[in-house]
Amino acid sequence: MKKWTRWQDWVAVAAGLVAVVAGIVMTPGMGMTMTMMIVLGVLMIAAGVWSLAAPGLVSMEWILAAIGALLFISPWIGSYAGDAGPAWASWICGAVCAVAGLWALVPAEKAHRASHGGPTAAHA
Repeated sequence: MKKWTRWQDWVAVAAGLVAVVAGIVMTPGMGMTMTMMIVLGVLMIAAGVWSLAAPGLVSMEWILAAIGALLFISPWIGSYAGDAGPAWASWICGAVCAVAGLWALVPAEKAHRASHGGPTAAHA
């Protein structure tokens, strides 16, 4: 698989960007809420870009899914589940990232096998 072409990773990057922007716009003065959304959003962006640059790293897809899951549960951890805007932004962006990360596992495994001389799906 070519670098910078997996759509699932682009979706994860976009979800991270939305989480960062939502954290800045929706949570002024909300300290921990803003911090959690921005930090997890930036981590999503970084992991997505890393995965786009190295499409054979299966571990990055697991990391994306884990970060997405953390963002999804962050409204309960950070006690902002009652604030509709930030909570829904976290739930949606987190779910999108987790699903995109899991969805990219199969292509990442194929790219990993192809780059390490293992059998690809065409040969199996």
